[in-house]
Amino acid sequence: MHIRFTKMQGAGNDFVVLDETQQRLNLSPAQYRWLADRHFGIGADQILSVRAAPSPEVDFEYVIHNADGGEVEHCGNGARCFVRYVRDQGLTDKTSVRVKVHGGVITLHQRADGLVSVDMGAPIWDLPRIPFEPLHAQALPSKATQAAGRWRIVWSGHSADITPVSMGNPHAVLWVDDVDTAPVLSWGPVIEHHPAFPKRVNVGFAQIVSRREIRLRVFERGAGETLACGTGACAAVVAGQALGWLDADVVVHARGGTLEISWSGDASSVRMTGAATTVFHGETELPDIT
Repeated sequence: MHIRFTKMQGAGNDFVVLDETQQRLNLSPAQYRWLADRHFGIGADQILSVRAAPSPEVDFEYVIHNADGGEVEHCGNGARCFVRYVRDQGLTDKTSVRVKVHGGVITLHQRADGLVSVDMGAPIWDLPRIPFEPLHAQALPSKATQAAGRWRIVWSGHSADITPVSMGNPHAVLWVDDVDTAPVLSWGPVIEHHPAFPKRVNVGFAQIVSRREIRLRVFERGAGETLACGTGACAAVVAGQALGWLDADVVVHARGGTLEISWSGDASSVRMTGAATTVFHGETELPDIT
């Protein structure tokens, strides 16, 4: 199958973007994996498929697949790339668009300075909805606001104290003294598959610099460590705020760039702002694999 694509990145989190507004490509999980492969395919953390609006209440729909071929619920950096893509490709002239994603509807806005702001929705603390299984963890004393809490999970002689939260997809936030020396690559895949998370989890290693600034590394479910994770940045900030450690507006420094996260608490939406960049356009012959 011959396809056209666009390579994009947001804070180093990179995407292959496919236009399916006229016709669905109906790709197999193996084909998504091939597109994401950095040696034999194009190379990306995720594949983003742009689709026509399924109802009059929204402007578009998009679907995200991780590098392992599995579909995921949400991606903040992908959302920013999405709105930049549909405007650059002439699919819309709106500066604000409503988009259906797996977990609901989000609103995206491209600012005059070129940065993209995304209404990420309210964080989800309800454990079954994350989903998080407390039978596989130990509750820790916490002064957290909202319904947030801290839990200890244990495996093979190790333990980690986490805050579970969903930003449309599940996250476990760990607080570390230094992200440069944090055990991201050794603990990340173990926590991703821990039985406390029946649908696996994105694992964020967050370091507090000040009440308005953190550093963050994320081991993403189905993708491994990425240079940035938009939902992971949101999860870390809301967890830090709920624990009383961060202010309402926080700058998040990921390895691939900087994101601005704002949240006023309670059931209000989290707002994420950052850059989205087109890297190149291309065409490729996609293997017929299943």
